[in-house]
Amino acid sequence: MQFKKYIPVLLAVIFCFSSAGIFAQYASFLNQGNITYEKKVNVLALLQERWGNDNDGWTQQIIDAYKKGGNQFKTYQYNLAFRDNKTLYTPIVSDAPAGGFGDFTSVANDNTVYTDLDNEQSVAQKSIYGDKFLISDSARKIHWKITDELRDIAGFQCRRANAVIMDSVYVVAYYSNQIPVSGGPESFTGLPGMILLLALPHEHTVWTATKVAAIPPVIAGTVVPPAKGKPMNNKAFYNNLQSSLKSWGKSGAIIMQNAML
Repeated sequence: MQFKKYIPVLLAVIFCFSSAGIFAQYASFLNQGNITYEKKVNVLALLQERWGNDNDGWTQQIIDAYKKGGNQFKTYQYNLAFRDNKTLYTPIVSDAPAGGFGDFTSVANDNTVYTDLDNEQSVAQKSIYGDKFLISDSARKIHWKITDELRDIAGFQCRRANAVIMDSVYVVAYYSNQIPVSGGPESFTGLPGMILLLALPHEHTVWTATKVAAIPPVIAGTVVPPAKGKPMNNKAFYNNLQSSLKSWGKSGAIIMQNAML
């Protein structure tokens, strides 16, 4: 009978150990893991906005081709692995058919981007029409303006932040401080939590986290920078593209913008 009086104590001890295990697992989950992003581009809206008023027969053919195709969106998937305050953003290979006539909007959509958040350094591997570049430079500095707007994304409470990059590209991001890593898709970083949704409204492009997972855990030594490509910094990469695309008009501008993200 005396055993009964110890039951509350035993239950309390069990609860404490169980809670400690849960909290330890949760903390591990927050600081390392894998995020799947879906990137969706409204190609038809983009082309109509850029070329809709042109009297160029060739560009109208491209717009008409997207209208007849019945699918105005291009969709891509990426994985972001994060561990030890480093991130690695890589494309997920898709079985989807390659784009057809005029599909220059898909250029630079197979970027691999490594970011060392502690040292504010970035290494990006980018392919432009068969040429592979390895761009090493400081991580992009973004002057975010954090708002009070909240939204649930992939099961995490996120807060909205706004910014302008590259002088004119308006950016909307939703980040969660439940994942205390200042990372995000492509080269977008600098918020007090992981970016789970990123939108470029005027470019009709949105990245959305569809899955956040800590199982399997990210193995030490796997979040490493890419190594293949012609080495250069961001300025040299920009100058190289500008020289190559100077006669491409509006399509060249779209390619430049995609490549510099």
